[in-house]
Amino acid sequence: MAKQKTLDFGGNDDKPVAIRRNTLKGRVVRRELSARFASDAVGPIKPGMEVYALTMGKFSLVDVIDHCLATTGPADVVVSTWTAAGADIGFASRMLADGRLRSLRFVVDYSFPSRQPAYCAALREAFGDDAIRVTKNHAKFVLIRNERWNLVVRTSMNLNECRRLETVELSDCPAMADWLGEVVDKLFDGQDGKEGLERNPGGHCERFGEEWGDSMKGELGASEKRFFSDTATGVDLRRIGVARRG
Repeated sequence: MAKQKTLDFGGNDDKPVAIRRNTLKGRVVRRELSARFASDAVGPIKPGMEVYALTMGKFSLVDVIDHCLATTGPADVVVSTWTAAGADIGFASRMLADGRLRSLRFVVDYSFPSRQPAYCAALREAFGDDAIRVTKNHAKFVLIRNERWNLVVRTSMNLNECRRLETVELSDCPAMADWLGEVVDKLFDGQDGKEGLERNPGGHCERFGEEWGDSMKGELGASEKRFFSDTATGVDLRRIGVARRG
């Protein structure tokens, strides 16, 4: 039985940030390198299932979602991703239009609006700013939920097709779905969609620790500090208007 952990984003150093489950019994592991379709790699969607598959990326994360929805019926879906592609955004939009998705929310990385402006614009046009939240994000997961199902997909895939080794792990697990759903709800409740999408990179760096209750309170890590040098010859994004507080 899964043990639910209560999230606390208030900055406490000892806050629980993980969920532990006994999943060894009943887990199916597949090496589906030749599978061309999500249905072949994942297999039938059954109550209480858990499957882990290694693939060659011959299908996309949207294909996995589509395969799940064929069993679950209309559901509320959350997608957390680092990047997305236009074709997959369009496919997801059609799912929403034809009723397979009751609702759809996205969590994307703060680099997405500037790194992929056309795709970001397509995402905003298709789903609206209030369906999207932006943070320093590299977590890839999907929640597919309705009155009967609590599917959680954990994966290395982004929301685009990529011909590389990819992992897909799918569970029907209410406790895990609740836990991740609470993470997403905290982000949606604490951020305005339009403001988050238009916030500059420095602003996202500042807000990251604050949004997630980290004791650093938004301090930059080593990889970001190189862009905010205090030396006369260093790179400093503040010179082009990217501000830092404090």
